[in-house]
Amino acid sequence: MTVTHLHRIASLAVCCFALTLAGCGKEDTAKKPAAPAAPATSSASSAPAASGARKKSDPMEVELNAEMGKQFRVEAAQMASIAISQKVVGRIEANEHRTTRIGASVSGRVLQVMAEVGDRVKAGQALARLASPELTNAQLAYLRAVSSTKLAERSVERAQQLVLADVIGNAELQRREVELSVARAELRAASDQLRLIGMAPAAIDKLRETGALASEVPITSTRTGIVIERKVSQGQVAQPGDPLFTVADLSNVWVVGALPEQDANSVKLNQRVEVEVAALGQQVLRGKIVFISDTVQTETRTVPIRTEVDNPKFELKPQMLATLRLNGLFVDQLAIPAAAVVRENDKDYVFVKVADNRFRLTEVQLDPPAGELRPVRKGIDIGTPIVVDGSFHLNSQRKRAELE
Repeated sequence: MTVTHLHRIASLAVCCFALTLAGCGKEDTAKKPAAPAAPATSSASSAPAASGARKKSDPMEVELNAEMGKQFRVEAAQMASIAISQKVVGRIEANEHRTTRIGASVSGRVLQVMAEVGDRVKAGQALARLASPELTNAQLAYLRAVSSTKLAERSVERAQQLVLADVIGNAELQRREVELSVARAELRAASDQLRLIGMAPAAIDKLRETGALASEVPITSTRTGIVIERKVSQGQVAQPGDPLFTVADLSNVWVVGALPEQDANSVKLNQRVEVEVAALGQQVLRGKIVFISDTVQTETRTVPIRTEVDNPKFELKPQMLATLRLNGLFVDQLAIPAAAVVRENDKDYVFVKVADNRFRLTEVQLDPPAGELRPVRKGIDIGTPIVVDGSFHLNSQRKRAELE
């Protein structure tokens, strides 16, 4: 093959390629007029998408048909007289007005302890015994007073006989009568001293008759009740004024609590109070406020309060934990029916009517229930139309619409 022949073949190939490109250009030009139809198809298909986006823009709203909308009752939020309810943590304590602290009247060594914490004792019952030198001295003083009194009585009797015999004058009789009066006064004082020490009247009479000294003196209870504290041991030396036992009548006890200082003025004397004690289960005790402190405890910034409750079965024990619910004071506050509240995700909501048959789930901040009402702190205003009956079913409709 010659070079000239190869050049002819190459030129023919170039011409064929050029003709092919020209044909493709004509086909593209023929198809271009159909392009404007595409936007119309896109617009038609985007309309449902836009409608769906509008429905999902506020999932808190629900729209009902007219027939279904009649099933839900709507009322305007209004002010109501609300009883203030406060919960205060407290504890059970013995009634101080029915509590006695008992100690020794003389110095001495404790020989025997006869009562323990929790024991029920009666007035006059011995709680412990002790030996005391003061007891011995007091008994000797009493016996001397007895002897002096007897001697003074006989002296007056002789003086009366001598006056009748005209041996002595009336002045001598009067002097001896004065001495008798002094002796009897000293005898009464010595007897009272023995009673203060703790000797029973029967023991004092026996001492007067026999002259035998008692070696021990009892520490006796001055009240019928329960021993709630003991601070004495055998062999201990007790001093006058030391509180050795505490006896309390627990048929009536105190429930003591503490209010934050900012709430101190919200409680009044004789205000009703309910007491709940975990140890008693669901039982509720009722009483009234009998004390409100006039001072603030600086450590806790609280004001002590207390109430009294009867305890006939002795079920309440000192230091038991209790809760005081204070009721009785009324204030005007925006409130809604408890049935209107929807609880969801640990928050409170109500359905607010925003248009005919259209409602919006709105968050509100509420105070604890006051009967069948819930005081409103934040979220809606006076006059706001809310669903007061059927909120639960309305919320179900809203969730169903959201899922669809």
